[in-house]
Parts: sequence; structure tokens; C-alpha cells
Amino acid sequence: MEQTNTVLTGVSVLAALGYGLVMTGHAPSLQRTVVKTVAVGALAVMAFLSDAPWLLAAALLLCAVGDAFLAGDPRRWLPPGLATFLLGHILLIFLFQETRDPALEMTPLQLAGAVAVTAAALAMLAWLWRSLGLMRASVILYVIAIAVMVGSSFLLPAFYWPAMVGAVAFMASDAILAGSLFRQAKALGSDRLTGWAVWFLYYGAQAAIAYAFLRQPF
Repeated sequence: MEQTNTVLTGVSVLAALGYGLVMTGHAPSLQRTVVKTVAVGALAVMAFLSDAPWLLAAALLLCAVGDAFLAGDPRRWLPPGLATFLLGHILLIFLFQETRDPALEMTPLQLAGAVAVTAAALAMLAWLWRSLGLMRASVILYVIAIAVMVGSSFLLPAFYWPAMVGAVAFMASDAILAGSLFRQAKALGSDRLTGWAVWFLYYGAQAAIAYAFLRQPF
């Protein structure tokens, strides 16, 4: 199993680097879709083969499917991609709630984090509002889901801190992507930097969440 995980990790990292450094910004193609999907898909396979919660494996698989959708023309494939990622976030919420210790009360730091995430989500919606058009209801639902997902990660035991970092990175990636899609906002005015920020924050998020649940306790 350890050797299999090493191979799958290598495949995932190579696909992530290949997509991020070479294929980001390229026109949609079968090769581009396959490479993008394999990056997180390999993590999903690893989770399925390991002694990991099925919710983690299923969430990673759904996100890999979402990657396949978003590798195509966003004008055509954004709605199903958004729906697939929404389902992935819902599974992560259940995973985080299942993993937290219900006997522990929320600390002031956790409460502050939840408030900050809520404020960031509301600010993002306010900024995007006039540009959302027919996607408004879908985006509102998605933003609620990812904000709850991030807030839920803050309630995990300290051992799962990589998942908390990953959840925040996931939200940051989505915020940059939404700004690019709906407001044509670019990181430092660069399409390439925007693509890199979206992809590497996203992949890092998925890898961190997977690592949090796949690594062995101390």
C-alpha cells in the first residue's frame, strides 16, 4: 500500500505541475482535461485504497469530476462544474462534522475565524453581485456551502490543521476564479498569474485536506 500511495502521489504532483505550469490558459482539449482531472483524481484513488473516511474519497472524486467540467469552455461547463463542486463541499462539511469532537466548545479563536470567513463571503458576494446575472442563485448557494465548509474545518481537532489550511486555500482559489470569471479581475493584471494562483491554491488545498486525513497520528 505504501508503494502504491507513493506512485499515486507522484502521478498527482506531476499532473498538477504539468497542468499548472504548461496547460493553464491553453484552449480546451482532451489532453488538458485528462491532465487536470488526474491531479486530484489520483488523490481520490489514494483515499479509496487507504483507510480513509469514504466522505474524503467521495469529495475528492467529485472535485476531480468538477475539474473535468471546468477544463472545458466555462461558458458551457461552469453550471455543472459548480454543481459538482457544491456536492464536494457538502461532503467535506459532513466529513469535518463527523471528525470534530462534539464535546469541545468553540473557542474564541475559532469563533473569530468563523466570523472572518462569513465576512469574506459576504464581501465577495457584494463585489460580484451585479455581474452574476442568471448565475446569481447558484453562486449564492455555492458561496454559502464553501463558507460553511471552511468554518467547519476550524472545529477539527488540532491534528487536522492541514485541512484547515486547505479549506482556506480552497476558498481563496475560488474567490480569485470568481473574480476572473465574473469581473474580469486579474492578479497584477496577468492572466498567467491569475491561472497559477487559482490552480496552485486549489491543488494545494486538495492535497492538504487529503494529507490531513491520510497521514498517521503521531
